[in-house]
Amino acid sequence: MTVTVATLGFPRIGPRRELKTALERYWSGQSDQKALLAAAADLRATTWARQAALGADHVPSNDFSLYDQVLDTSVMVGAIPALYGWRGGPVSLDTYFAMARGDQGVTLAPCGHDHGPKTGVPAQEMTKWFDTNYHYLAPEVSRGQVFALSSTKPVDEFLEAKARGFHTRPVLLGPVTFLKLAKTKDADFAPISLLSALLPVYAEILKALAAAGADWVQIDEPCLALDLTDFERGELRRAYGALTHVAPGLRLMLANYFGGYGENLATAVNLPVDGVHLDLVRAPQDLERALSASRESLVLSLGVIDGRNIWRADLPVLLDRLEPVVARRGADRIVLAPSCSLLHAPIDLTLETAIDPEVRQWLAFAVQKIEELAVLAKALNTGRAAVAAELAASAEAAKARRVSAKIHDPAVAARLAVVTEGMARRSAAFDRRRAQQLRLPAFPTTTIGSFPQTEAVRKARSAHGKGELIDAAYESFLREETERAIRWQEEVGLDVLVHGEFERNDMVQYFGEQLSGFVFTKHAWVQSYGSRCVRPPILFGDVSRPKAMTVEWWRYAQSLTDRPVKGMLTGPVTILNWSFVRDDIPRSLACRQIALAIRDEVVDLEKAGARIIQIDEAALREGLPLRRADWDAYLAWAVECFRLTASGVADATQIHTHMCYSEFNDIIAAIGAMDADVISIETARSKMELLDAFADYAYPAEIGPGVYDIHSPRVPSVDEMTQLLIAAQARLSSGQLWVNPDCGLKTRKWPETKAAVANMVETARRAREALV
Repeated sequence: MTVTVATLGFPRIGPRRELKTALERYWSGQSDQKALLAAAADLRATTWARQAALGADHVPSNDFSLYDQVLDTSVMVGAIPALYGWRGGPVSLDTYFAMARGDQGVTLAPCGHDHGPKTGVPAQEMTKWFDTNYHYLAPEVSRGQVFALSSTKPVDEFLEAKARGFHTRPVLLGPVTFLKLAKTKDADFAPISLLSALLPVYAEILKALAAAGADWVQIDEPCLALDLTDFERGELRRAYGALTHVAPGLRLMLANYFGGYGENLATAVNLPVDGVHLDLVRAPQDLERALSASRESLVLSLGVIDGRNIWRADLPVLLDRLEPVVARRGADRIVLAPSCSLLHAPIDLTLETAIDPEVRQWLAFAVQKIEELAVLAKALNTGRAAVAAELAASAEAAKARRVSAKIHDPAVAARLAVVTEGMARRSAAFDRRRAQQLRLPAFPTTTIGSFPQTEAVRKARSAHGKGELIDAAYESFLREETERAIRWQEEVGLDVLVHGEFERNDMVQYFGEQLSGFVFTKHAWVQSYGSRCVRPPILFGDVSRPKAMTVEWWRYAQSLTDRPVKGMLTGPVTILNWSFVRDDIPRSLACRQIALAIRDEVVDLEKAGARIIQIDEAALREGLPLRRADWDAYLAWAVECFRLTASGVADATQIHTHMCYSEFNDIIAAIGAMDADVISIETARSKMELLDAFADYAYPAEIGPGVYDIHSPRVPSVDEMTQLLIAAQARLSSGQLWVNPDCGLKTRKWPETKAAVANMVETARRAREALV
């Protein structure tokens, strides 16, 4: 009778981003399907072995994906839209990746027998996974949808692990959450109504897992952290009432994360499942509620280690909370776990040999988090004395962090103390500002900021970082890249140019490296989507700007052309939301510190002559709390921080912002309150539907709805972009509209970028002619 340790999921990219390498080699035609699948199998085997060696008793399978676990579920249940050409049976990799990335009509690998795709198709809509920086492919369903088991991946990977000697706990995305995340083109149709059609597929896969030898299956229902209706809670009861009995002997662990159960807790703990996972990092109050409300036989999985942040836990403090729980519930009914899948954490701190040693002792990545869980379990099972050294080291690290002089800067506190309400307000309303700003043609064209980071750019940055390329040579290289980008933009006919950001490694990291209060890693990659990985900065202390960060690169780019060049900055809310953030002060306070630092940069760009400055807030909605009751407080300080950043300039300076992956309807008033002169948004995959919110709100400022999807290698035609622009004009006045891509072009290649932007400029030209 012992407390056990579980992981809900583990990073799938590999310590050296091996998955990224394998995927991109396959997509480029440098390797074949066999090589890709072999690399994936090696990663899975290594990951299972590593978790087991670290002390995890319940090791997950089916948490690995070649692109996205929600896409995998769509494929598993046969939710594949007709345009991908699938006709039933196994789903080929061509079709899978077409759903993920789109397809230009060229088959890169041998076609599976489903015969699709053969013609160019767009990718499925991509959006953020709850309030994380992970992206998933939204399922597409329709009225009368037919589901069928079309992939046995969960069973295949369980058997694969079993053959290697690992008895795993398979992970499935739950049916109710799957339908809650699903999109439909029918406004009067609710995907949740398809539950009866979907459940037989889940029953079939559970039976197959039981037959393969699985004894536990983890079913993720993170929708339980959302505001659910009585009907939806009833559907959860119906779903698990049906699934619990399909495979006698198979036990189900219901997992919710990213927040508390709230009013859904009674439903969750009374479902006919064998275990329930609690995110006790986000919702520590759920522990006592669950203990009191649940039957004694229910296994409780306690998410006590933060799966989304990188701070080391104070293990003695956690033990003080856990020991009474084990005594009350019984060791065999307690499982220790991270708060959520470790997908959102870097893999291994031991790879970080160059980080500040004082800060390093405060950190724990995925590997170290499992070690922390193992220490807790050992202490609970055999007594604290068995792990006395580990507990002492944990307590000492926690104390050192609390008292470190590196964390608190009196000058930052003093500056915050004199911030006034007026500092977050432009001096004039939008209409008056607009009259003083640059006059541009109708449907002005621009890009979002970054241009392709070619292999040459990456190699030069790497060589410079290693000291193999001296500063002068590196700067000369970057100047040549910048000038080449400016000349091409002039040639193609863009109205507002950008310098291309070749000196920047990442839109957040670049700024964090020049601000106080941040440290950076070399190998702490986390997956954003597909093969896209990022290294979030670690915000450990008070933030200020020691010196100007972008002014000289803007000044150089502007010296090359008579056309306006945008100053390009990342906004404070996005820097906050895309960093690993300190947890010793409120997020709102950390964000205000960043806002003042970026405000200084905005003012200096204007002094240097910039007439257009873009402050990207790609992640503003991403930080929105999952519960609506918490929205107003977050939006109040998030909007204030943007305005504090943007409001130090004259009326004649045009402030742009950019936002990604946002469902705008429910926060449109907050977007209006940001008071930007121009907002650019991602709308291509949604076919401009996101503009309905701006039209209904009567948004007064200018908008650049993306007319092509940059997350796909497709080059959309002029006609395709024109149809999107026409759809935008049906919702907003022509005088409001800019023409731009969905997002930055850093991850694309130059040939497709040049072709797509040329088509975009031609689209704007035709729109101007139509106005005459």
